[in-house]
Amino acid sequence: MGHSEAGDGRADSPSGRYAELVRRLRAAVLGGRAATDESLRRGVEAAAAVVSGREGPPGGVSSGAVPPDLSGFVDKVARGAHRVTAEDVQRLREAGYSEDAIFEVTVSAAVGAACGRLERGMAALRGET
Repeated sequence: MGHSEAGDGRADSPSGRYAELVRRLRAAVLGGRAATDESLRRGVEAAAAVVSGREGPPGGVSSGAVPPDLSGFVDKVARGAHRVTAEDVQRLREAGYSEDAIFEVTVSAAVGAACGRLERGMAALRGET
């Protein structure tokens, strides 16, 4: 159930029911100019998706795609964004991240978590789990 572009009925594939919506959401969040580099946003999204069910390399958030000073925060957003505290955000500010960068990392992680869960749910409906 990896993240593919094959026409296999996956939510993120061209033939999936939600494919265009997912594609547009991911493009809006991960692409284009922003306070953070696109590669960081894509790495955060991918790591959070693995935490939330997408098949991928072992290690999840700590696999190297996410800087160490962000990995705990990204993991927390992916596993339960409701547990993020003002102290978590303050630690990122103290590490040198701007408000815009923190917002972009948070949204990228949330989108990754949502996509990972959607992919797992769709796989379950197909009887793949």
